[in-house]
Amino acid sequence: MRRHSPAQFWHELHSQDTIAGLALPIVQADSPSPSQRSPREDPRRALGRLGERVAASHLERLGFAIIERNARTRYGEIDLIAFNGEALVFAEVKTRRARKRWRLTPEEQPLAWLRTSQRARLRRLAAAWLYAESRNRPRAHTIRFDGIGVIVDEAGRLICLDHIEAAW
Repeated sequence: MRRHSPAQFWHELHSQDTIAGLALPIVQADSPSPSQRSPREDPRRALGRLGERVAASHLERLGFAIIERNARTRYGEIDLIAFNGEALVFAEVKTRRARKRWRLTPEEQPLAWLRTSQRARLRRLAAAWLYAESRNRPRAHTIRFDGIGVIVDEAGRLICLDHIEAAW
């Protein structure tokens, strides 16, 4: 498992001008404050999008190209699909907001929510995506399922990123 401290992550982010064409810093929440938010916007979706952007940037720093984000199949959605020339990675991203600085119980850790049923669902989704994209998909030596957990504070700043390669 890879664990990055916020200082490490910010140092790596700011050592580059842009990541995936996004203006830095990408881990800042881009959603408006709760008082400015429209009544229709779901804060859970905004938090999920923030976590997926952070996870995508993390994979890109590891040398992966993001093939697709929020890939839809007839069975559901895959958060991230990435490729590095050898491995095709299907990533499930879990994001949590820490209400108290740095204090999350083990049950509140993002990757603790990757249940067996969700892992089986991701395998079915990957099989459906591979079948549907059989002509356009990259040729990979390895297919891997990764879990990425992102914890941000109330302002949307990264506190912790956990990446479990080949999680199942």
